[in-house]
Amino acid sequence: MSELRIYQEASAARAEAAYTGYEDIRRALDKIGVGFERWEASKQLDTEASQDEVIEAYRDAIDRLMKAYGFKSVDVISLYASHPQKEAMRDKFLHEHTHDDFEVRFFVEGEGLFNIRKDGHVYAMRCAQGDLISVPANTTHWFDMGPNPNLKAIRLFTTPEGWVANFTGDNIADRFPRLEAPHYTAG
Repeated sequence: MSELRIYQEASAARAEAAYTGYEDIRRALDKIGVGFERWEASKQLDTEASQDEVIEAYRDAIDRLMKAYGFKSVDVISLYASHPQKEAMRDKFLHEHTHDDFEVRFFVEGEGLFNIRKDGHVYAMRCAQGDLISVPANTTHWFDMGPNPNLKAIRLFTTPEGWVANFTGDNIADRFPRLEAPHYTAG
């Protein structure tokens, strides 16, 4: 289930707002320049679908974004609990960073937790299957795929280099709930 929790940057003790409805999430994220959409596949996909099959199932939405924002490439990333480098990858994404490019992710399967720091707040956006999040360039954020990742996501890039992080060196991510925290677990 998609969920947005908004915290004061200085305290992760209690969220000052929480939203689960699509329009409420979209409006709250729009106020800080973060895009949020829901997409549906044009055809049924199974868990073994290839990158080309996944991209084709979402071709209309992908083409719309590529045209609107000048994206030059698209790919699909899959991370599962059995991935041999899951701990190293999780650690890398959990450090606050920015990008010179948008960070656009569409969740074909699974979930992940984007944390965006903006205007004295942390926006903790738990994305689930069907969600697209677009974090603008130069926006401080971090991402948690959880200790046992389960996600397949479409990524769009305007640069040929793809995912390049500029780490801030701030340890803010250590103070906020992770995906495995009790209020982020499914159930």
